[in-house]
Amino acid sequence: MTSPDPPFPLLPAVLLTLLAFAANSILGRLAMAEGLIGPGAFTALRLGAGALVLAALALSRPSGRAAARATASPASAVTLFLYAAAFSFAYLRIDAAIGALALFASVQATMFVGALMGGERPGPARWLGALSALAGLGALVAPGAAAPDGLALALMAVSGAAWGCFSLIGRRGGAPLPRMAGAFALAAPLGFALWGVAALAGESGAMDPRGAALALASGGLTSACGYALWYAILPRLRATTAALAQLTVPLITLGGGMAVLGEPLTWRFVVAAVLVLGGVGAATMVAERPPAARKTP
Repeated sequence: MTSPDPPFPLLPAVLLTLLAFAANSILGRLAMAEGLIGPGAFTALRLGAGALVLAALALSRPSGRAAARATASPASAVTLFLYAAAFSFAYLRIDAAIGALALFASVQATMFVGALMGGERPGPARWLGALSALAGLGALVAPGAAAPDGLALALMAVSGAAWGCFSLIGRRGGAPLPRMAGAFALAAPLGFALWGVAALAGESGAMDPRGAALALASGGLTSACGYALWYAILPRLRATTAALAQLTVPLITLGGGMAVLGEPLTWRFVVAAVLVLGGVGAATMVAERPPAARKTP
């Protein structure tokens, strides 16, 4: 017997999830740009809030505690921590939209390399998508007066690579929600350790309440609830639809960055977005078409 669909309409749920993913970048950049909180503290509170919310969601389900213990792994916790930490430090010196695009491109490249190492033999379409993502990263780092901060871009690339590795580890099995809850529970202490190290290294111990609120919202709402909702609706989406939907996250982030942070739309971003999102999107659609549909008449 198949389980009934979740009691929420699919389209609003997809839109809400994509908004949550984009809001992660906007909240992170807003907190860092305004100096409301340090990156170490932001990482700790984000992971801590995410761990609490995901634990509550997982434990609300039958056998949730046992499933979370069974699926949590040190490797997933470390990669999740690296993603969150590099993400926070990158947003000290990079716009929200540029960061989101660099993150997406790095995730795509890492997943592609992981597929190769796992023995997969990607077709031409997958190669096109990977090369387009790398070309988009190249466009972002190309020399020029409007070039983003190089260190921040490198950190965001590390963040994307860590998230890609986290996703690859997750493919090994386990229910998504308990697995995510277990990973956050193990990563949260690493986040608080980072906060302590950052404080010793000179990060201010003072914290604006708005900064703490942004970090908690990023962890408990846009991360934990966003991930939980995404995995709840993922079985109802075609693989192509899910992949293409995620392409909109950097664009939604751009709109939010312009509206909330006053960030400009630059030609550098446009060129990079066309290369990354256009290339990956086209490759996804071609790869998902049945073989007969790809033949020319």
